Amino acid sequence: MHNLAPLFAPRGIIVVGASSSPEKLGAVMAQSLSAYPASVELVNSRGTESGMHTGIAEAAAAIPGGPDLAVLCVPAAATAQALRDSAANGARAALVCAGGFAEAGGPGIEFARQVEAAVRDTGIRLLGPNTSGFFVPHRKLRASFVPGVAELEPGSVAVVAASGGVNHVLAFHLQRAGVGVSLAVGIGAGTDISAPDVLDYLISDGQTKAVALHLETVSDGPALVDAVSRLSAVKPVVALVVGRNDVSEFAQSHTGALATSWRTTRAVLKQAGAVLVDDENQLVAAVTALAGRRLAPAANPGVGLITGQAGPGLLIADALHGAGVALPRLAQASQDRIGALLPPLTFQANPVDTGRPGPGYEKVVAAVASDPAIDVVAVYGLTEPVADLPLAVANSGVADTMPFLIGVDGPDGDLERARKSARQHDLPLISGPTSLAHGITALVNDARGQFQRAEAPAGAFTWPALEGPWDENRAKELLGALGIATPARRSCSTRAAAHEALTELGGPVAVKLLDAAILHKTEIGGVHLGVNSPGAMDRALDGLEAAGAREFLVEAMAPSGIDLVVGVRRDPVFGPIAVLGLGGTTAEVFADISIRSAPLSVRVAEGMPGDLQARELLYGFRSGPMLKTEELAALLVRLGDALVSNDAIAEIEINPLRLTHDGLVALDAVVINVEEDMK
Repeated sequence: MHNLAPLFAPRGIIVVGASSSPEKLGAVMAQSLSAYPASVELVNSRGTESGMHTGIAEAAAAIPGGPDLAVLCVPAAATAQALRDSAANGARAALVCAGGFAEAGGPGIEFARQVEAAVRDTGIRLLGPNTSGFFVPHRKLRASFVPGVAELEPGSVAVVAASGGVNHVLAFHLQRAGVGVSLAVGIGAGTDISAPDVLDYLISDGQTKAVALHLETVSDGPALVDAVSRLSAVKPVVALVVGRNDVSEFAQSHTGALATSWRTTRAVLKQAGAVLVDDENQLVAAVTALAGRRLAPAANPGVGLITGQAGPGLLIADALHGAGVALPRLAQASQDRIGALLPPLTFQANPVDTGRPGPGYEKVVAAVASDPAIDVVAVYGLTEPVADLPLAVANSGVADTMPFLIGVDGPDGDLERARKSARQHDLPLISGPTSLAHGITALVNDARGQFQRAEAPAGAFTWPALEGPWDENRAKELLGALGIATPARRSCSTRAAAHEALTELGGPVAVKLLDAAILHKTEIGGVHLGVNSPGAMDRALDGLEAAGAREFLVEAMAPSGIDLVVGVRRDPVFGPIAVLGLGGTTAEVFADISIRSAPLSVRVAEGMPGDLQARELLYGFRSGPMLKTEELAALLVRLGDALVSNDAIAEIEINPLRLTHDGLVALDAVVINVEEDMK
């Protein structure tokens, strides 16, 4: 039995702080739990409430076998002792909805410490504090103070939300979408039970087919990534991460913790197998689609789109193209089959515009689904008396072998009839052209994620026989040991040696200050470019000595090209990560970067350039250099392996890494030790 079973499937419940006053939390929670088909005993220490026990021990004794779950509706100051008393009387899990702990500051910090100690000492599993609870509709278990949860129908999507409020919002959205929920949890403060714990529980939960994950902050990055990775291997996970913009002050007041890096969180969750969305509407569309059927792992699944109206079909096709989803042209044989069924004025190559669905519609569906380039079919139409789209798909003869997502729009009554038909034929249905596109995109991105995760990182790596201090020359020696190209260079401790290096390398050269303690040389005048004569060398050396240089690096100038920044570092939440972006200020100003967790597989690394908005610059733009994706991927893999293999290194950065017509060359490199990074 999973250690969260006492919370989500308790044999008995005690409500501590129950009340008959309808405005109090204890009354609302007792009412919500009254439909649970196991023993629910109420505790009111004042002894003034009819039918209630005066103590926890008395209430526990009234439950055969004792309680599994204690729902605490008491003030923050009394919570820790109530936890201890509940655990002493058999409770193995507890729910605390009240606030007034760390997020409130002042005395709340001490109350939070006392609760943490009680959990640690007793081993009781705690959900909360500062949450509106959870609910398991198919068990009629509704541990929530929001009355509307009584109307929620059982479904196949689990919600794991940082916020109790968002938990309820998503559950109500899923209800309206006709999907329902299998389990919905608001994590709240996460003093004990956190999102990874619930995700782990859902791996073996038979009611759950897809998971909606909402995150505001992450305290244990590796635990989250591990949980998402294991869960997404068997069930799709869709993640909505808050924090694209600066809401840290509000977030801290809400949760007591600062928001985690939004980009890093999204990147590592995607790498772990999650499908990413930008808002709650996209999330609902995504889990609705994924609760139907997942696609097989594929690098670039092909989508077939059948639409009864050209205008909505254009909206869907445009959204899919914008999301990078392929709508491959159907084979001529498929088009010939379709052409024999539809009037010649409709477009039939993909998307397929059927006009009003009529006789032969099922054969059109079968023709599209049977095309060798198609991996999933989206069907859209307005509701009409003559058209039952779910029935037509079911009658096509291919619904058992091809994943479908159906989109309909029309009056509420028609939509409900369409949903009923879809449920009868076990087909996912969505309302709205854009929502249909979001659902299809989620199916495709889930398949892509599975494909990338199918290849594991290579593993073993031995750090070369090099150590700091890491000036630029030593850092480039490390890159050379990793098989990364650098310009020809000479390290010089005298002016005479610098002149000899100019003669040996030929001009022009770059002349740089060489000092492991100075990371940003250009900011202090520590770099001189285009030096091609003895006079120019003397002027460069004068400038470097004025900037404090005692050693110099003389380096051959690289040919022109496209500058990238590539680095690996230890993220404080998620551990080793790799970062790729356009060089210079572009990456900072436009946040045009790609992030992955290290170590990386080659397949994962090969996907990083595709994340960049300016990726076309890397592939022969205006006769520019052409990136060999496999060359960059191998470089990223080696850097990630190097960082993972040496705990003493905090960061390795190449900026710029120049893409030239002859390949990639590292023009500058920085290596930072862990102790230096902590200063």
